[in-house]
Amino acid sequence: MRLPVSPPVSPMLAKSVTTIPPDMSYEPKWDGFRSICFRDGDEVEFGSRNERPLTRYFPELVDAARQELPERCVIDGEIVVAAGNGLDFEALQLRVHPAASRVNMLAGQTPASFIAFDLLAVNETDYTQRPFSQRRAALEKILRADTRRFHLTPTTTDLATARRWFDEFEGAGLDGVIAKPLDLTYQPDKRVMFKIKHQRTADCVVAGYRLHKSGPDAVGSLLLGLYSDDGSLASVGVIGAFPMARRRELLLELQPLVTTFDNHPWNWAADVDPDVMRRYGGGSRWNAGKDLSFVPLRPERVVEVRYDHMEGERFRHTAQFNRWRPDRDPRSCTFAQLDQPVTFQLGEIIPGLGG
Repeated sequence: MRLPVSPPVSPMLAKSVTTIPPDMSYEPKWDGFRSICFRDGDEVEFGSRNERPLTRYFPELVDAARQELPERCVIDGEIVVAAGNGLDFEALQLRVHPAASRVNMLAGQTPASFIAFDLLAVNETDYTQRPFSQRRAALEKILRADTRRFHLTPTTTDLATARRWFDEFEGAGLDGVIAKPLDLTYQPDKRVMFKIKHQRTADCVVAGYRLHKSGPDAVGSLLLGLYSDDGSLASVGVIGAFPMARRRELLLELQPLVTTFDNHPWNWAADVDPDVMRRYGGGSRWNAGKDLSFVPLRPERVVEVRYDHMEGERFRHTAQFNRWRPDRDPRSCTFAQLDQPVTFQLGEIIPGLGG
């Protein structure tokens, strides 16, 4: 490719803040795969946040880029899968598959869209040193209104509107608001934007642990569960951000709770089936060699965690430790305690998205 900005490029990043800052440009925070799209004629490439190419997994976006984008351009955005009224991150994850036949099948069954929110280059012009206000204006000019796969994210400079978006858009699967200074240049791999995400707490049952990569004397992560209406314990996520000294203490504290899989609600894990474990949060499509095993615990200890939102029956991101709850009965840790965002139509955010 011969572009003013050539791949690979690390996307510009955002730092977390607790409130929406004033006097900026605001846009929804999309929940998908961050990607920079490069087009030079028939050549199209999609890079990821870690600079690994995503191109082969989204052939429908490659075709759409040739039809819907300028001949030569570099655009920053998010790859998403819209299903019904909301985003479907689980369906998006399934698109990352080693078999070309399955990739092509899923491209037809769960086609992806690209939500554009920044411009790095068009034709021979490098926009990275221009302020965001100019990059946004140029992006609005090059994206047509009738495109099927490439969409322009809405923006506003009105703080009240941004606050309303923060509350309403979660119901469509979005996870917050991004704030950008209007004079901000494009700075790859720098946390110079601001992200405001939903923060909630939940009381969860600790039902197992994985050992730390440093060795067998420390806990790497704790496996969390919530009880469903039928009384079964669902695996909902993990917590793992502990100082090393605390990891070693936890290993000793949890030993009295260690049990066998025969007496454990997750006895399906005894044989460590990778497909089953991935469904329950034990695997990674980005790290196929990751150890999926864990040490089962009697589900008797309760921990309060912080999380932003759910993806199906699981925490969308790794939860954060808040405090232990010795006062809580493990059986009282159910899905009923979780907030349920009011449903919001994707088509009211971007017309035509999600049908």
